[in-house]
Amino acid sequence: MRRTVRYVAMTKDERNEDRWVFFNSLPLPESQRSIRMRYKREESVNEAETIASVSVLVYDTHKGIVTREQAVIQERPIALYFNEKEFVTLLCAGNHLDELAIGFFYAEGLLQTLEDLIAIRIDKDAGKVMISAKPYPAMYEKLREKRTITSGCGKGTVFFNALDALLSKPVCSALTIRALEITKLIHDLNSLSDEYRQTHGVHNCALASPGELLVFRDDIGRHNAVDMIVGNAFLNGLSLADKLLVTTGRLTSEIIIKAAKIGIPLIVSRNTATTLAIEIAQSLNITLVGYARAGKFTVYTGHERISDSTAARGETFHNDHLS
Repeated sequence: MRRTVRYVAMTKDERNEDRWVFFNSLPLPESQRSIRMRYKREESVNEAETIASVSVLVYDTHKGIVTREQAVIQERPIALYFNEKEFVTLLCAGNHLDELAIGFFYAEGLLQTLEDLIAIRIDKDAGKVMISAKPYPAMYEKLREKRTITSGCGKGTVFFNALDALLSKPVCSALTIRALEITKLIHDLNSLSDEYRQTHGVHNCALASPGELLVFRDDIGRHNAVDMIVGNAFLNGLSLADKLLVTTGRLTSEIIIKAAKIGIPLIVSRNTATTLAIEIAQSLNITLVGYARAGKFTVYTGHERISDSTAARGETFHNDHLS
C-alpha cells in the first residue's frame, strides 16, 4: 500500500523559520518516505543560533577577576499547538522543533501513526509550533486538566499521573546487549555534542542499537531531547522495540513512563535513577542502567537483557580507545 504524501515548504526567509509541511495528496512509495523526511529535516532551523556569546567576569583564586567572552546556550519558550489550540509551552534551546513537537504529542498519545499527521507549521520568531492532525481523542481536555510539571530541567511537562504507569503494558522485547557495548555507546554519546563542549549547558540523548548511535539530539531539557528522538523515530518509521535510549539525564519516573509508552526496552544514563523510576521500570519490564561512566555502570532492573555476566557485578571495563 502506498502512502499519499505531499511536501510543501513556504518560507518566510532563508532560514525557513515560517513554513508549512503538508502530508497529503500525492502518492509516495514507501521507499521514498525516509528520503522526504530527511529533506524536511534539512530545511529546519539553524542549530548555530542556539549558542550565544556573552561578556562575563570570572573570579579566579590565582588570577583575580578576569573579563572574557563565554559561550552560553540559548533558552526560549516554545508554545505547542494542537489543532489550533495551545497545549503547552516548553522551555528549550530551539533546535529540531518539528521533532520536539511531534515527539511530545506522540508520547502523550495524541498522535498514533504518521497518517494522523496533516501538517506542521513552525514560526520560530513567534515561538510557536502548530500541529494539524486528525481529531484528537476525547481525553484531550482531561489531559490538559492533569498537567504535571516534572522534575526535569527546562520545565518538562507530562499529562499523566506517574501511578498511571503501573497500569501500562510491560515492554516486550528480545533485545540484548553486551556490557562492552554499553560502555562504548556512552563514550560515543559524550563525544558528539559541540554545544556541551562549548557551554556545558545541555543534556545529550541518542537512540541506539547495540552496535551504534543512530540519532543524536541535545537540549537544555532532558525531556526535550528525548521527545526529539521520539519525533525523529516517528517521522522516519523506526521500530523502537530493538533500540535503546542513551542519555546524560537523570533517570526519573517520567522518562521511564515515556519510554514505556513508545516501547523502548532499555535506557542507559551516565546519571543516577530515582526510587520511583526503578519501581516503574521493574513493573514495566524495562532495563535501567545508570552511572555509566569511566568504564563502569550500574544495572538497576532487567539485568537479563545484558548478556555479559560481568554486567551484574558492575565490573570495570578498560579500553585504550575509550580513554
